[in-house]
Amino acid sequence: MHTSDSAIDTHCPYCALQCGMRLRPEPGGATVAVEERTDFPVNRGALCGKGRTAPAVLSSRVRLTQPLVRTHAGQLEPATWEEALDAVAAGLARTGRTHGPDAVGVFGGGGLTNEKAYALGKFARVALRTSQIDYNGRFCMSSAAAAHQRAFGLDRGLPFPLADIPRTGCVILVGSNLAETMPPALRYLTELKAGGGTLIVIDPRRTRTAEQADLHLAPRPGTDLALALGLLHLIVAEGRVDEEFIAARTTGWEETRAAAMAHWPELVERITGIPVPRLREAVALFCAPESAMVLTARGPEQQSKGTDTVGAWINLCLATGRAGRPLSGYGCLTGQGNGQGGREHGQKADQLPGYRKLTDPAARAHVAEVWGVDPDSLPGPGRSAYELLDALGTDVKALLLMGSNPVVSAPRAAHIEDRIRSLDFLAVADVVLSETAALADVVLPVTQWAEETGTTTNLEGRVLLRRRAITPPPGVRSDLDVLHGLAARLGVEKGFPTEPEEVFEELRRASAGGPADYSGITYARIEAEQGVFWPCPQGPQGPEGPEGPGGYEGSPGTERLFLDRFATDDGRARFVPVSHRDAAEVPDADYPLLLTTGRVVAQYQSGAQTRRVDELNAAAPGPFVELHPRLAARIGAVEGGPLAVTSRRGRAVAPARITDTIRADTVFMPFHWPGEGRANTLTNPALDPTSRMPEFKVCAVRVEPA
Repeated sequence: MHTSDSAIDTHCPYCALQCGMRLRPEPGGATVAVEERTDFPVNRGALCGKGRTAPAVLSSRVRLTQPLVRTHAGQLEPATWEEALDAVAAGLARTGRTHGPDAVGVFGGGGLTNEKAYALGKFARVALRTSQIDYNGRFCMSSAAAAHQRAFGLDRGLPFPLADIPRTGCVILVGSNLAETMPPALRYLTELKAGGGTLIVIDPRRTRTAEQADLHLAPRPGTDLALALGLLHLIVAEGRVDEEFIAARTTGWEETRAAAMAHWPELVERITGIPVPRLREAVALFCAPESAMVLTARGPEQQSKGTDTVGAWINLCLATGRAGRPLSGYGCLTGQGNGQGGREHGQKADQLPGYRKLTDPAARAHVAEVWGVDPDSLPGPGRSAYELLDALGTDVKALLLMGSNPVVSAPRAAHIEDRIRSLDFLAVADVVLSETAALADVVLPVTQWAEETGTTTNLEGRVLLRRRAITPPPGVRSDLDVLHGLAARLGVEKGFPTEPEEVFEELRRASAGGPADYSGITYARIEAEQGVFWPCPQGPQGPEGPEGPGGYEGSPGTERLFLDRFATDDGRARFVPVSHRDAAEVPDADYPLLLTTGRVVAQYQSGAQTRRVDELNAAAPGPFVELHPRLAARIGAVEGGPLAVTSRRGRAVAPARITDTIRADTVFMPFHWPGEGRANTLTNPALDPTSRMPEFKVCAVRVEPA
């Protein structure tokens, strides 16, 4: 075991802030102590409870430490690594031979490092020759990504650093509860207000974040698009449009203005439930200062019209000249730890490394050359995440899954669980025996954050380096080792190195010249510069870096995008006209209420790891149903009493939590738990036509005491 007394600088394994932390190996070397790392600019030492307790998951008491293979009797039993890898390779190869390569699927995760995401995408396309690969990041910010691409020609969650937020004049925060999802980031909003800026929060619940707001608007779930259009209507009607900016730096304004003018304030009030005077107040606050930002999160994005909804908020920024200028712009608050980098380097159904399009012949040729394969051998785009999961057991008969738990996290989860159970073969690589891993034919125990080195890309587009601090237990291997071993068994002896830095060097070459160009980034630069912002192309040797023996490899990185031009062919941002439409499912006599879902501060995503930490379970022991006192009185609900929530897809039961911080026509459930309180049993898989994002955030339900 690693017994060094030296502390290792690294980053939290959880959300996309990727907070800096320092790990000190404890005596015996099996685990680490977490210390503050005040020099890292994103969190400046602050950590939430999840980050502080992350070492608890290193314990052999809660994590996997040996491969498991399902016996003929149906039980998962310990096996050697050779037996387990042989079984996985045989299962995948057998399916491919019998039913064709696209009968084999690969499903990745937004928590995988860039190196692992890159290797997984390469493995699918080179070793398996399958088009059927996607990842759970599709459920995170794909609608924002699609809108970003459509308007600006490039998708990076935040086109500016977090440090710019306190310096702007006004922030509209749409569908984000930062105080619980990214607690160390809340300081950026409190510093904004302390400096005289204003905060508008849009959320159907009065969350801990909304309580910080100068103005809180609580629209009916699923009506964020109408709200944005109504605000743009008022901006036009009140003469607050920046005509000079529009003429110089955009296209498509006339059609967009006409679409917005069809959403007059009284109509928007009827749709959203927000009174016209509050709409006017929001416009006045947003337009008063010199600079302003709109930040969105899963609220407006996880809708069947999420791309258009985000597009409407982007239109608001463009119409007021609040984009492509210092301290202004639209940004998306990425959720998962490497949700940004995870989709940039090839585990998404339609993308190749460097955020290249899989359908672009030049992109295929470039990546194929780096991989040493014929471009024509690369499969085309496959199914998006939900569509891939929905096809399991029918078109896709075997699945390799890494770092995801769709039995809890997918919409219409009971159906997806059935699809997973119907597979001919399932292999899962994970740190813990998740609800999905428990259904596998083979389970591979892999390393986690403190036991491996690799890069992640945070919500600002800052590429960071996590450093290995301790040696993993003897029975555990890295995902890179897994892919190397499987590729060799499938006849691909070369091209899948196990050293992360070697993989990153190949990733640099594969991304060179692409929209997400990492070619100028090295491990040494990341360490010396506290992370490097992409795009960062390689260039001539420059001045010496602070510590880098080779100096800069390329450009200084791009901290702020779009200040000179947008990433479109003509350098102009694109207005895209959009119109309000209802959610895929609206209340009716049978299902008269709306359900929305989200997170709580002490748990994370599907809870596969955080539900194994005693301190976090004590703070958030289980699911609940949040409802307004008027609704509770009408249906006879009592605080803590069991409530049944039923949608067209199933039924969930959890204790009532009665509060006046939620709309009376809406109930809320957190989605971290399996079993009868599984919120995603209820959610609607209706997909956005552009991003293929499911409509997690709104569906019709009925609620009654259980």
